[in-house]
Amino acid sequence: MQIRIEGSDLPAAQVGGRADALRLANVHVGVQRQRDVVDRVPAWAPSASWAFEITSREVDELLDVGGPWVHGRPGARFLYLSWGNVHGSDFQMFRRAKLMFGDVPTALLRGAHEGAGVLTGSLGLTDGVGDPVCARVRPPLIVWELR
Repeated sequence: MQIRIEGSDLPAAQVGGRADALRLANVHVGVQRQRDVVDRVPAWAPSASWAFEITSREVDELLDVGGPWVHGRPGARFLYLSWGNVHGSDFQMFRRAKLMFGDVPTALLRGAHEGAGVLTGSLGLTDGVGDPVCARVRPPLIVWELR
Protein backbone atom coordinates (compact mmCIF):
# COMPACT_ATOMS: atom_id res chain seq x y z
CA MET A 1 0.00 0.00 0.00
CA GLN A 2 1.36 3.39 -1.01
CA ILE A 3 1.21 6.24 1.55
CA ARG A 4 1.88 9.93 1.08
CA ILE A 5 1.87 12.54 3.86
CA GLU A 6 1.73 16.19 2.80
CA GLY A 7 2.51 18.86 5.36
CA SER A 8 1.95 22.59 4.96
CA ASP A 9 2.24 25.64 7.22
CA LEU A 10 5.50 24.65 8.91
CA PRO A 11 6.03 26.56 12.17
CA ALA A 12 9.28 28.34 11.35
CA ALA A 13 8.20 29.39 7.85
CA GLN A 14 6.59 32.42 9.52
CA VAL A 15 8.54 35.43 10.80
CA GLY A 16 9.26 36.36 14.41
CA GLY A 17 8.41 34.88 17.82
CA ARG A 18 8.55 31.12 18.05
CA ALA A 19 9.61 30.80 14.42
CA ASP A 20 12.96 32.48 15.15
CA ALA A 21 13.59 30.16 18.11
CA LEU A 22 12.82 27.10 15.95
CA ARG A 23 15.26 28.27 13.28
CA LEU A 24 17.99 28.93 15.86
CA ALA A 25 17.47 25.46 17.34
CA ASN A 26 17.71 23.95 13.82
CA VAL A 27 14.38 22.12 14.22
CA HIS A 28 13.44 19.52 11.61
CA VAL A 29 10.51 17.15 11.14
CA GLY A 30 10.69 13.69 9.64
CA VAL A 31 8.78 10.46 9.46
CA GLN A 32 9.77 7.77 11.93
CA ARG A 33 10.93 4.47 10.44
CA GLN A 34 11.26 2.03 13.34
CA ARG A 35 13.44 4.06 15.78
CA ASP A 36 15.03 6.35 13.17
CA VAL A 37 13.62 9.67 12.01
CA VAL A 38 14.26 9.91 8.26
CA ASP A 39 13.58 12.25 5.37
CA ARG A 40 13.89 15.24 7.70
CA VAL A 41 12.67 18.63 6.52
CA PRO A 42 13.63 21.96 8.18
CA ALA A 43 10.83 23.66 10.15
CA TRP A 44 11.18 26.74 7.91
CA ALA A 45 10.55 24.90 4.61
CA PRO A 46 7.47 26.00 2.65
CA SER A 47 6.09 22.43 2.76
CA ALA A 48 7.05 18.84 3.52
CA SER A 49 6.06 15.52 2.02
CA TRP A 50 6.91 11.92 2.60
CA ALA A 51 6.07 8.89 0.44
CA PHE A 52 6.63 5.27 1.37
CA GLU A 53 5.10 1.82 1.17
CA ILE A 54 3.54 -0.17 3.98
CA THR A 55 2.17 -3.69 4.05
CA SER A 56 -1.51 -4.46 4.39
CA ARG A 57 -3.35 -7.73 4.84
CA GLU A 58 -6.76 -9.13 5.70
CA VAL A 59 -7.12 -10.47 9.24
CA ASP A 60 -10.56 -11.82 10.16
CA GLU A 61 -12.16 -9.66 7.44
CA LEU A 62 -10.42 -6.54 8.76
CA LEU A 63 -7.43 -4.74 7.26
CA ASP A 64 -4.22 -4.61 9.24
CA VAL A 65 -1.19 -2.56 8.25
CA GLY A 66 2.45 -3.07 9.11
CA GLY A 67 6.05 -2.59 8.19
CA PRO A 68 8.88 -0.42 9.50
CA TRP A 69 6.88 2.84 9.21
CA VAL A 70 3.91 1.57 11.22
CA HIS A 71 3.80 1.69 15.02
CA GLY A 72 1.30 0.43 17.61
CA ARG A 73 -0.59 -2.75 18.28
CA PRO A 74 -3.27 -4.26 16.02
CA GLY A 75 -6.37 -2.09 16.05
CA ALA A 76 -4.36 0.98 17.08
CA ARG A 77 -1.77 1.36 14.32
CA PHE A 78 -0.28 4.76 13.48
CA LEU A 79 2.52 6.72 11.82
CA TYR A 80 4.81 9.16 13.64
CA LEU A 81 5.96 12.56 12.42
CA SER A 82 8.82 13.43 14.76
CA TRP A 83 10.24 16.87 15.57
CA GLY A 84 13.77 17.43 16.80
CA ASN A 85 16.83 19.62 16.97
CA VAL A 86 19.54 18.72 14.48
CA HIS A 87 23.20 19.11 15.45
CA GLY A 88 25.48 17.61 12.81
CA SER A 89 24.22 14.07 12.31
CA ASP A 90 22.52 14.01 15.75
CA PHE A 91 18.72 14.32 15.91
CA GLN A 92 17.34 15.13 19.37
CA MET A 93 13.60 14.46 19.28
CA PHE A 94 11.38 16.66 21.45
CA ARG A 95 7.83 15.93 20.21
CA ARG A 96 5.85 13.72 17.85
CA ALA A 97 2.56 13.76 16.00
CA LYS A 98 0.54 10.54 15.71
CA LEU A 99 -1.40 9.87 12.52
CA MET A 100 -3.83 7.08 13.37
CA PHE A 101 -4.94 4.53 10.77
CA GLY A 102 -8.17 4.21 12.75
CA ASP A 103 -9.00 7.78 11.65
CA VAL A 104 -8.75 6.86 7.96
CA PRO A 105 -12.20 6.18 6.46
CA THR A 106 -12.54 2.44 5.84
CA ALA A 107 -13.36 2.84 2.13
CA LEU A 108 -10.15 4.82 1.57
CA LEU A 109 -8.00 2.33 3.45
CA ARG A 110 -9.56 -0.57 1.55
CA GLY A 111 -9.09 1.27 -1.77
CA ALA A 112 -5.39 1.79 -1.05
CA HIS A 113 -5.07 -1.87 -0.02
CA GLU A 114 -6.63 -2.90 -3.35
CA GLY A 115 -4.29 -0.62 -5.33
CA ALA A 116 -6.88 1.99 -6.35
CA GLY A 117 -4.54 4.87 -5.49
CA VAL A 118 -2.16 6.38 -2.98
CA LEU A 119 -3.54 6.95 0.51
CA THR A 120 -2.72 10.62 1.11
CA GLY A 121 -2.96 12.53 4.38
CA SER A 122 -2.74 16.34 4.25
CA LEU A 123 -2.20 18.40 7.39
CA GLY A 124 -0.88 21.68 8.70
CA LEU A 125 2.26 21.30 10.78
CA THR A 126 1.75 24.28 13.12
CA ASP A 127 -0.59 24.13 16.11
CA GLY A 128 -2.88 26.89 17.35
CA VAL A 129 -0.14 28.68 19.30
CA GLY A 130 2.59 28.51 16.65
CA ASP A 131 4.40 25.39 17.86
CA PRO A 132 5.11 22.22 15.86
CA VAL A 133 1.95 20.09 15.73
CA CYS A 134 2.05 17.15 18.13
CA ALA A 135 -0.04 14.47 19.84
CA ARG A 136 -2.83 12.68 17.99
CA VAL A 137 -3.77 14.56 14.81
CA ARG A 138 -7.41 13.81 14.00
CA PRO A 139 -9.76 14.92 11.25
CA PRO A 140 -10.50 17.67 10.39
CA LEU A 141 -6.86 18.63 11.17
CA ILE A 142 -5.76 15.87 8.80
CA VAL A 143 -7.64 15.13 5.60
CA TRP A 144 -7.33 11.64 4.14
CA GLU A 145 -8.01 10.91 0.48
CA LEU A 146 -7.19 8.38 -2.21
CA ARG A 147 -5.28 9.82 -5.17
